[in-house]
Amino acid sequence: MFSKKSKLLFSRFYLLLGIGLIAIVYTSCEGMFKKEEERKAIARVGESFLYKEDLAPLITENMSKADSASFATNYINNWASKQLLLSKAKINLSEEKLAQYNALVDDYRTELYTSVYKEALVAQATDSLITSEQLQAFYERAKENFKLKEPIARIRFVALPKGFLDKDEVGKRLKRFKEDDLRYLDSIGVQFNKLNFNDSIWVRNTRIFEEIPPITAENANRYLKNSQFFELEDSIGVYLGKIVETKDINEIAPLSFIKPTIEQVLLSRRKMDYLRKLETELLDEAIKDNEFEVFENKK
Repeated sequence: MFSKKSKLLFSRFYLLLGIGLIAIVYTSCEGMFKKEEERKAIARVGESFLYKEDLAPLITENMSKADSASFATNYINNWASKQLLLSKAKINLSEEKLAQYNALVDDYRTELYTSVYKEALVAQATDSLITSEQLQAFYERAKENFKLKEPIARIRFVALPKGFLDKDEVGKRLKRFKEDDLRYLDSIGVQFNKLNFNDSIWVRNTRIFEEIPPITAENANRYLKNSQFFELEDSIGVYLGKIVETKDINEIAPLSFIKPTIEQVLLSRRKMDYLRKLETELLDEAIKDNEFEVFENKK
C-alpha cells in the first residue's frame, strides 16, 4: 500500500505529465493546421525535412551575418550526413541487427524516463540534511574503514617577502598564537605573500608541498612533525610555520577530514532505501489493483 506521501508525489507527477501531454498534443495539432509555407523547409534528405524553425533557436544574437551563415551551412551539412548514414544503416544492417538496436533504444528510453522520475521523487521525498549525531555514529561504527592513504597535517603558516623587517615578531606571534597575536597577524596580513591561520583544518601533505616549496616529500619527516615550528627560505621569500598535529598513512582519518565522504555515503544509502521501498509499494499496489500479475508456465 502506498504511503500518503508517495501517493501525493505520484499525483503531482501525473498532473505534470498530463499537462505536458496536453501541451504536446496541442502543439502537434497546431503544427498540423499550420500552412505549409509557414514551416519553411531549408533542406531535405529523402522523406526527412529540416525546417527553418529547427535552426532558428541555434542562431544567437551575438553572431555576425557571416558567422550565422557559416554555422547554418555546417549544421545543415551535419544534419544531412546523419540522415544519409541513418538511411544507409537501415538498408545495410540485417533485420536481426536492426531489431537488436531498436530494443537497445527502447531500453535506453525506458531507463531515461524512469531515472528522471525516480530522481524527482527522491529529491522531493528524502531529506538531504545529515546531522552531526548521524555523522558521529556512522564514523564510530566504520572508522576502521577510513584509514589514511597519505599523510595529513593541521598547519598555520605565513610566506614573507625577502627582507621583511618584522620577521622575528611574526615568528613569535605565529608560535604563541593567542587572540591578540591573531589580531596582530591579521592586521599586517596584506604584507604577506601567503597566509593560513585556520589550523583546525586537515590538509594533505601534498598540498603543503605546493604552498611551501622548500618542504618536499624527501624532507617532510624533518619539518612536518607534531608541534614543529620551521623557518625556511627559497628564491621567492621566507616561510614561517607551525605544525599543530599530523597523522600518517594507515592511521584513522579524523572525522572532519572525511566528513564529505561520509555525507555522500549516508545520502546514497538513504536514497537507495527510499527507492527500494518505493518499488515495493509500486508492485504491491499494482498487484492489489490487478494491474500486475505473473503467469505460471505449466508444462
